[in-house]
Formats: sequence, C-alpha cells, structure tokens
Amino acid sequence: MATEPDAMVPVASLADLEAEGRTVVAENGRAIALFYHEGEVYAVDNRCPHMGFPLTRGTVEEGVLTCHWHHARFELEEGDTFDPWADDVQTFPVEVRGDEIFIDPDPPQTVPPNVHWRNRLADGLHENLNLVMAKAVIGLDEAGEGFHTPIETAVNFGTKYRASGWGRGLTTLGCMANLYAEVGGRDKRRAMFMGVRDVADDCAGEPPRFQQYAFDNRDLSKDRLKSWFRESVEVRDADGAERCLLTAVACLDPEEVAEIVFAAATDSLYLNAGHTVDFLNKAFTTLDHIGWHGQGDDEDPNAAKVLASTVEQLTDATRSEELSSWRNPVDIADLVFDAHDRLPDLVAAGEGTEWNEPEGFVDELLVDDPEHIIDALTDAIREGATQTELADAVVRAATRRVAWFATNNEFADWNTVHHTFSYANAVYEATQRTDAVELYRGCFDAAMSVYLDRFLNSPQAPLPEPGESDRDPADIREELLACFDEQGQVNRAATLVSEHFDAGGDPEDLKRVMGRGLLREDANFHTLQNVEGHFARFDEAADDWERRLCLMAPARYMAAHFPTRRSNEQTFSIATRLHRGEKLHEAE
Repeated sequence: MATEPDAMVPVASLADLEAEGRTVVAENGRAIALFYHEGEVYAVDNRCPHMGFPLTRGTVEEGVLTCHWHHARFELEEGDTFDPWADDVQTFPVEVRGDEIFIDPDPPQTVPPNVHWRNRLADGLHENLNLVMAKAVIGLDEAGEGFHTPIETAVNFGTKYRASGWGRGLTTLGCMANLYAEVGGRDKRRAMFMGVRDVADDCAGEPPRFQQYAFDNRDLSKDRLKSWFRESVEVRDADGAERCLLTAVACLDPEEVAEIVFAAATDSLYLNAGHTVDFLNKAFTTLDHIGWHGQGDDEDPNAAKVLASTVEQLTDATRSEELSSWRNPVDIADLVFDAHDRLPDLVAAGEGTEWNEPEGFVDELLVDDPEHIIDALTDAIREGATQTELADAVVRAATRRVAWFATNNEFADWNTVHHTFSYANAVYEATQRTDAVELYRGCFDAAMSVYLDRFLNSPQAPLPEPGESDRDPADIREELLACFDEQGQVNRAATLVSEHFDAGGDPEDLKRVMGRGLLREDANFHTLQNVEGHFARFDEAADDWERRLCLMAPARYMAAHFPTRRSNEQTFSIATRLHRGEKLHEAE
C-alpha cells in the first residue's frame, strides 16, 4: 500500500498499536481507525459507511472487520464490503518506518464520486435498499448530477426488471421529475429519492422484461403502422403490438409515434380507470427529461425501451365499455361510441373556425345529464374547438370534482375523483404532443367520468370565496404545513390556500411549501399524482379563480391523506446527516 513519500504523515507508535490492537487518530478533521492484525497495520475510515458507527468498536477476525451496530463486514486491506447495503469503507495507505506509523490521509480517488454514486444507486435499485438509494441521490446531487442521472438510471432499471413493464414506479419517477423544478433546496433531493425508491419497490420480486425487436422493414408508413398497432392492441396481442411500436419508434418522428399510441389508447373507453392514458403520458414526459435518443450506437434506445414497456398497459387493460357502471342505468358507452362515429363530420364542420369558449361551458359539463354533456362537446367541436381547447375545459371540470369532494363519502372515493382528474389532465397534455383527431375521444371519456363522479360532490364541499387578508403569507404557509400534521383538516387546508392568495403571497412559494408537505410524507401514489397534476394545471390556468382551484384541490386531497408515518423521511434524514458527517450515536 505504498504511496508518494511526501503524502505520508506520522500518526501513531507501532509499539502502542501492537499493545492495544486498535486506536483512532484524527487527520484533516477525519477520524481514522488503525488496526494491528496478523502482523500488519491497516487504516480505515472509523465511520462505518452504513450508518456511521465507530468501527474501532467492532471486531477483526481472519482479515474481516465487522461493525458491531448492524454487523456489516469489510475486507480489511481494501475495504470492500461483504454486504451491499453497507458500501465499501475508505482505506488509507500505510507505511511503517521504524517504530512510527505513517498514513496518507488524503489518497487519490480511484473512482470519481459521480461514478461511485451512480453505481451505488444501481445497487440500491437492484436490492431495493432505501438507505443506499437515499445516499446515492444525495451524493449525485453533491456531484452536480442530481437530476438527469437518477432519472436515467432508474428508467434503465425499471424498463428492464419488471416483466409487466411500465407501472406505478416509473410513473412516480416521471411525476417527481416534473415536480423537481417546483420545489426547493433539499426537497429536490427528496423528490429524486421518492422517484427512484418507487421504481425499486415496484420492481422488487418481479421477473425481468425481455424486449421484442422492430421489424426490419423501415419503409412502412405511419398509417400502416398505426393500423397494425391498433389492431394488435384490440385483440390483446402484446408481442405484435410491441414490434409495431418499436418499428414506429425507429421510422417515425416523436409526434407521429404519439399519434399512434394515443389513438390505440382511446379506441376503447377509459382504460384501467384512467391509469393507462396517464401512464402513457408520463412515459412521454420522462422521455422529455432523458431524451428521445440515447447516447450510444443503438437507434433511439431511450424511446424504444420506454415506450415498448408501456404496451401491456394497453393490451391488458380493463375497458370501461365492459363495466356495468358505463352501461347501466344509462348506456354511457353507447353514447360515447356514437360520438366517436360522428367525429369526422364534426371536425370537418369546424375546420377553419376559431372557437370561443362560451361563458359557463365548464358548468355544462357538470350537469346531471350525459346526453347534454355529449351535445355540449360535439357542438364545441362543430364550432371549431381544438383538442387542446376541449381537453382544457374538461380537465377544469375534473378539478372541480376534486375540490368539491364531500368528506361524507367513503374515503376510498377520493381515488375515484382523482382518477378522473389524472386521466383528463393526461389527455390535455397529450394534445401538446400530437394533434391526433382521436384525442377528442379522450375528452368524451373524461367528461363521462366527470358525470359518473357527480354523486361525490353531494353535498358540494364549501370553498372559500376570494377576499382580503392582512396576514403575512409566510405565517399562512407555516400554518398550512402544521395543518398537514393533523388528521381531517381538509376544509382548513383549502381555506389557508385561498387566504394565501388573498394576502398577496407568491404562489410559487405556496407550491414549494406544499411540495415540502408532500415529500416529507409516505405519500401514496395517487397523492403524488394529484399534486403533480394540479401544479401543472396551475401553470395553464387563465384566471385567479382557476389558479386557486388548482391549489385548493390538491391541498384538500393532501390533508385528507396526511399525516403518515414518515418512515421514508426518517431514512432520508439519516442519509443527509451521514453525508454531513453528523453522528447518529454516542461519541466515538
């Protein structure tokens, strides 16, 4: 373990170390453990890399150092761990000169920090180790790779090690990537930790996924591939659909691929209670973050692995036309399919016409009459409403269902209004990617789900009216966080959000505080989706009342589901303290 002579510093007497067997020395503000074992001197960082316990309080036998807190084991000479959850311990070059022991307290790093932490993140994903993933996210952020590297690493893992493909974990990752810019400080690290942790949890115990291959023919047209893909999805042929989609990725522009995917996703009604379109949208969003094209020689590897992993969301989905609730007592499915059949004529009639949304149009989508709602939508298309304009109106109606949710309903029904909102928002965001005519169908689906949710607003929950407040917005934000510490503060949370607007507070500060309230909890999947989706809607809102709704709705949802045990926050806190060099135990 020789090193450059001028880097070595004297630290201890050999005779004293032989007598004691171990000791601790301090160099450059760092505690270094010296061991005399089998006639040799060894030097390692005295802090166990797992949770910081003093390694001099451990045991050494047959060249293995064992920590006595959680029994992590290390090969003494090079510091390699036997236990992946512990990480390797830092070793220091040692020389014995006469009776003096010299060490190099600052040896050169053999692996750059960003590479080390990327590898450790992969280890944490493979083993589903929360503390390892938390440490890795913090380390990557410290190394300046706190956004792209965690997302890309988790996407590579999640698309490979879950046989059923894209699911809750990768969707959470996409939500957290979107929230990253909305939160501040350490909450950015929390967001990344939450995203990668959910990917690992979703893949735990699952068999790996084996991707199909694109067709060799690269001269296939968009229309031909679109037809093949939709037919394969219709008959639930996952392999055939995947080959068609991979070929489309290899041959077509992203906008054309999006058209193919969302056309198939709206051939049937409200797939998987809205999850399918939402998951597909998050898959495209994630590609926005990591790039459609990969860095290697393969053709479009990112888009290929991400989109191919979504196919079973289409082929295995529950189709709402198969459900009693969409057939009885009113055959809603038949109404929607009839509107689908009329779409070509409706679009042709509105071509070249600019639609001006009538006053009260959103209210028309909230009535207790599905035929009236269908007529309102078809009239809007006939008058020139674009897919984006119509989807925007429908998602505003869905936001009201969440904001008005009556707490005398069963608690699980929060999920029902949430599913409608997340589906409607996904349709709206999909219209930003493609102008596929088929996305009008998603508007009909979402509007009918809004109709089916009407009983969950009976009675309609009261919302505060805009007014004036002379309170300090910072005090209101602090009270909102405290509100999330108590169960059942649903209406109070909405009141505080509205009061923050009344007091002239910066909505971006409010979103950051709501983000903090979200990320410190063991928030469930739907709560994460709800907050991320409403934050996105806030940026699209056209007036003050809509902006208030976009933050009051998720505040009510959060308050209904908080507080939780906050076990993941405990893990993140431990990782943060270890990264700072703080002690988690009594003095060493």
